[in-house]
Amino acid sequence: MSNLPPAPEGRPGIHAAKDWVRILAEYREPYGLRSWTEVAITLGPFIVLWAAAWWSLSYSYWLAFAISVCNAAFLLRLFAIQHDCGHGAFLKNRVSGDWLGRVIGVLTLTPYDVWKRSHSIHHNSAGNLGRRGIGDITTLTVAEYRDLSPIKCLMYRLYRHPLVLFGLAPGYLFLLQNRVPLGFMKSGKYWFSAMSTNAVLLVALSVIVYFGGLMPILLIFLPSTLLAATAGVWLFYVQHQFENTHWEADEDWQLHEAALHGSSHYVMPPILQWFTANIGIHHVHHLYSRIPFYRLPEVLRDHDALAEGNRMTIRESLANARLHLWNEETKTLLSFASARALKE
Repeated sequence: MSNLPPAPEGRPGIHAAKDWVRILAEYREPYGLRSWTEVAITLGPFIVLWAAAWWSLSYSYWLAFAISVCNAAFLLRLFAIQHDCGHGAFLKNRVSGDWLGRVIGVLTLTPYDVWKRSHSIHHNSAGNLGRRGIGDITTLTVAEYRDLSPIKCLMYRLYRHPLVLFGLAPGYLFLLQNRVPLGFMKSGKYWFSAMSTNAVLLVALSVIVYFGGLMPILLIFLPSTLLAATAGVWLFYVQHQFENTHWEADEDWQLHEAALHGSSHYVMPPILQWFTANIGIHHVHHLYSRIPFYRLPEVLRDHDALAEGNRMTIRESLANARLHLWNEETKTLLSFASARALKE
């Protein structure tokens, strides 16, 4: 993966993180018609495919299941729209954006106000070794791992295993953990967000069961939800977990440096880029989160340095699932085997 080039001599700051923030400000304004069109072309097919899958239950369970698998892509895109709403990037009217996010949050099983707060913490602490724990994937340093007891080492290794991280964790996160405002248990606002989302979701699922029995839940709701959740967790992982990512101790950490150098540019085919709402252009998103997702490609077209920086292909990203520990000396993310070899 290539890294962003340093600022050339005589032109200080042309590639400096703080200067990019000023440059990117011109892309922050959403287009109202475009935003609502994105909602229509995502939510519309999602509803149609849900209806088609339900209709298919009368003829073939396999067909209904296949349709629900396809519908996971639209559910993932709905989450991406909710994500932009959380940043105040999707609609000019922030109140309208928040309510759109809350409605979509029922479909994505994500209490919007809880997620919005935890995600804000993620943006303001990503790459900070002194502020890990909320809105991120737990990552230990080599030294921290060596200081763990054998049982805790085993627990961390299990947590970072792909079968857990991308198999069990997505379902746990969206089906169970999201039901309570973990990390914000003392706030009535976030309890209300979680419980109101749960209540609407319970009513919706009860109506589905009343009219269709358990099959729509088992063959439509769960497959699309779990597959979208797994894809979402994978995207979140590769956006920050790569060999030359950026972590610093609290006293050395800089917000914009971490955003620019600690977030990847995940290069995907156009169809995948559409369904993921350009979230692979993550280094730009972290630098300026108020840019609507549909304007992120504009940034890359206008600024070659950002287009080439932190590039990661799908093939390259697969190897990152083997990286688990941050080496503070070499400033690289290592596998357990590589970390063990450091002692030999």
